[in-house]
Amino acid sequence: MQKIIIGVTLFFMLGQVKAQNADSVFIKKMANEILTNGKAYDNLRDLTKKIGGRLAGSPQMVKAEQWGMNVMKESGAENAWMQQCMVPHWVRGGEDKATAIYSVPAQGVKNIQLTKKELDVVALGNSIGTGKNGLNADVVLINSFEDLETKKEQVKGKIVFYNYKFNPTFIRTFQSYGDANKYRGQGPSMAAKYGAVGVIVRSMSHSTDNNPHTGATRYDSAYAKIPAVAIGLKDADWLASNLEKQKIAVSFKTNGHFLPDTIGHNIIGELIGTQFPNEFITIGGHLDSWDNCEGAHDDGAGCVQTIEILRAFKALGYRPKHTIRFVLFANEENGLRGGMKYGEEAVAKKEKHILAMESDAGGFTPRALGFSGTEEQFQKFLGWKELIAPYGCSEFTSGGGGADIGPLARALKTPTASLSPDSQRYFDIHHARSDVFENVNKRELELGAVNMAALIYLVDKYGL
Repeated sequence: MQKIIIGVTLFFMLGQVKAQNADSVFIKKMANEILTNGKAYDNLRDLTKKIGGRLAGSPQMVKAEQWGMNVMKESGAENAWMQQCMVPHWVRGGEDKATAIYSVPAQGVKNIQLTKKELDVVALGNSIGTGKNGLNADVVLINSFEDLETKKEQVKGKIVFYNYKFNPTFIRTFQSYGDANKYRGQGPSMAAKYGAVGVIVRSMSHSTDNNPHTGATRYDSAYAKIPAVAIGLKDADWLASNLEKQKIAVSFKTNGHFLPDTIGHNIIGELIGTQFPNEFITIGGHLDSWDNCEGAHDDGAGCVQTIEILRAFKALGYRPKHTIRFVLFANEENGLRGGMKYGEEAVAKKEKHILAMESDAGGFTPRALGFSGTEEQFQKFLGWKELIAPYGCSEFTSGGGGADIGPLARALKTPTASLSPDSQRYFDIHHARSDVFENVNKRELELGAVNMAALIYLVDKYGL
């Protein structure tokens, strides 16, 4: 009996080794295809240089959707369609300007003269404009929400300047972002609560340049809506330092406003499953970007990586067991309408989704894959680390997903995964004018697609 047990055990172990070898061979084929014949970099060039910034509701959004449909079909999608959703239509409305006005003693005399310094600013997304006459008021330095509470009697009629810095001790820079972005999202309403007339927010970045970083703000309906801008880091440091010495007023003008909601679309391509055509694996990124940049890393990279996986599967003749959907989501930046629509329709159609994966952390060198699901599913995910690690993602972490796939995950309890590239440079360019095609490395971009493709292949073959 013992010999029989040993024999059966060896049989299964040999079978497992044989399967792992076959998986290793196929993943290597995918890597070779993407690294040798990949189209992601060329597609990104077209998206960024021929279309540019793609804010929801803009003409560039429409062009990007058409581009997405064409490239999806060219890459081999067996089905491709546009999933309609209503999206917000915020427009910047013109150039954002700000000037600091302060006093200095005239040289050799006791008279005081006013001096002006131009500040590099950008209006926060979804913020209201100042009106044609602009806004001019004294500035109050606020270093935190706790600081705001202690100075709340000083801010009425003033411009609040939130100088909350990215925490440099967080090695994972998304922790710094998560810690600081409440000042962009909630800051204007928190200042309006105490009578402030405008807000300046230190840009959400570790960078050493002076490019201001935009991003969405969210007004609380309980308080007045006030204009809000982000300021470049060098100017933020200058302003903070000088406010400690003297009174400074700032004059700024912005033109942001909302137009009526308009029609946008998720762009969806499919490879039909051979065994489980009604069970779905979703992979995607968001097609929209802010208007002050090309949206190359955020999230053009995720979009072209998604399409590249489709192209590589077709080039290798891979026939998935499950239906794989490749989705370019609409309106992640200032509304999340695309992700919500995708989740709503999946619920309405009673679809079964076995995994949703997102790439929305830039096109830098792949470092990790994150996963959210049951403990049993997570252990299965960990078992694939050895197959994927040679291509960059040597860290498999608990906790993965993304904004666009969040509604689907919450509604259907779908397991989620995400690609985590090296994040050290991401917030140097995130939502800033420097998020351009030239700041994307071709090989790093392609390696991200390789790691994502490997995980999708393994989930399709073995399930969760």
